[in-house]
Amino acid sequence: MLAGVSRKLNNLLTDPTLRRWTVARCLRQVPGEPNFTPHRPPYLKDLLPLGPETPRPPSPFRELAAGRPATPIALPLPGLTLRLGPGDEQDIFRRRFEDTETLLALHRFAWVPLLGPETDPAWVQSLWEAWRERHRSPDGGWPWHPYTAAERVANLLGFGRRQGLPAPLDDTLDLLAAHGPAIAGRLEYFGDHHTSNHLANNGRGLYLLGLSLGLERCAALGARVLVEEAARIFLSSGILREGSSHYHLLLLRNYAETWLAARAHARPEAPVLEEIVRRALGAVPPLVLPGGMPLIGDISPDCPPAFLAGLIGGEGGWTASLDDDSRESVRRMQQAAGARAPSTLAADGWLRGSFGPWTGLWHTAPGGWSTMPGHGHADIGSFELHFGREPVFVDPGRGAYGETGEAAFYRSASAHNTLLVDGEDPYPPNRPYYSDDFRRRVGGPEPEVCRDDGAVILKHSGYRRMRGVGAVSRRWRFTSKSMTIEDQVEGSASKAVSRRLLTPHAVEQAGDGLLIKTPTAAFRMSATGGDVSTAPAKRWTAYGESEPATMIRIDAQAALPWHGTMTVEVL
Repeated sequence: MLAGVSRKLNNLLTDPTLRRWTVARCLRQVPGEPNFTPHRPPYLKDLLPLGPETPRPPSPFRELAAGRPATPIALPLPGLTLRLGPGDEQDIFRRRFEDTETLLALHRFAWVPLLGPETDPAWVQSLWEAWRERHRSPDGGWPWHPYTAAERVANLLGFGRRQGLPAPLDDTLDLLAAHGPAIAGRLEYFGDHHTSNHLANNGRGLYLLGLSLGLERCAALGARVLVEEAARIFLSSGILREGSSHYHLLLLRNYAETWLAARAHARPEAPVLEEIVRRALGAVPPLVLPGGMPLIGDISPDCPPAFLAGLIGGEGGWTASLDDDSRESVRRMQQAAGARAPSTLAADGWLRGSFGPWTGLWHTAPGGWSTMPGHGHADIGSFELHFGREPVFVDPGRGAYGETGEAAFYRSASAHNTLLVDGEDPYPPNRPYYSDDFRRRVGGPEPEVCRDDGAVILKHSGYRRMRGVGAVSRRWRFTSKSMTIEDQVEGSASKAVSRRLLTPHAVEQAGDGLLIKTPTAAFRMSATGGDVSTAPAKRWTAYGESEPATMIRIDAQAALPWHGTMTVEVL
């Protein structure tokens, strides 16, 4: 309790927008947090509470005929490969980890689908026994957190369909069935304003559990959650609203998994789930640039991006784990879905543009403020740009969750290809209880971003909360041999203006500019309106995994209005 009070007090002291809202709330000038009943979505009134049900699998599971582990195993966990030898499983669930996500992945048995055919059944049996001995009774701790319980159900049932469930089978079925009421009793619903994709994942776990074990009420509850939440978490273009390309693939995988299960069990909700998957699939092609899909926003610890490569035209991972018929169904669905119209996706914050050899993806959260709750960053107008199939400027992604240090830095505008005033993010931190009217009062009108005759244009007023600062505008112009960014900050004050560009390639000083060398080309960069410098950075490729990158900075102490350019020429 004291930690929560301390955190709220620190937020109030460090966030002037929050202080402004608090004063306005005390004066009754803005509405307070909407009323809601935690864990109880209104659309589930007729389905809750969920009582225990006796498992009667419509398709019987085999019992694993596995002995004790005879060889070591390497468990791929977020940010860590955990190497175990025979016997180490006895203490594994007592270990402490630096990152909570590592601990949660262990309790979720998240390593099982990642190892795929190389999963040793003896280790599944042995680790399940160790987990069951220590955590078989549902409680309020991390091992039985509803998201963790839902993931554990999905991962173990997927393995069970392929190879069998741990012995003794009846006990395992009973313990899995107990996950249903445990998840349903703590559904991650916190009002429409503060409910994330977690609730949809709760529904996925309940649905897969109900269908696999013949738990009809559990399946009905999961189906209702899945359908209702899809209408809330996916925007009209089919893109996940939470500001993360990797999370979009993750939720697409979750819904595709439930659609395949619904079809296999001839469920009445199968057509609705199919349409959800079709729309989400249609949003994927515009996100994929010639050199790969940018990892914009958070990278989920649930699985590495490579595990979902089959959803963007690659191979392996999740789609490889499907039976032939299911894999072919996903492939046909991808073909039928096609690609969403660029204008539709741009209206939801994702603008893709091709200009001769240049192809880019610009992300601007609708309204300017990063979606809350969500997995987006302070990256309004940030972009990833490829020349041919070569990424030249990239989005950094983020390698861990957290409010301090590296985790906070890679969520901030300072780590992105954007423009900062006085080192601040373009928009303040979002809060779930801010009203749209309050956000407009602080951040001005909604940002404008569009394509126009060989250029991309962005204009936003996020910095107008600062005295003496007006609108910020950026224009990207392209020719076959160059790209120029023209920046302007309106106002009547003296402010620090900083522009950032992140490249995964080597950067050298070259006269009054920089030389960027890629494996296939070289680019000369020059800038006006500031001093150019470079610093080491990271480009995150998965949760906890990164590769070296270089941050290019152009800094100036400027009298507003101010204007500057950056030009990148192909050599």
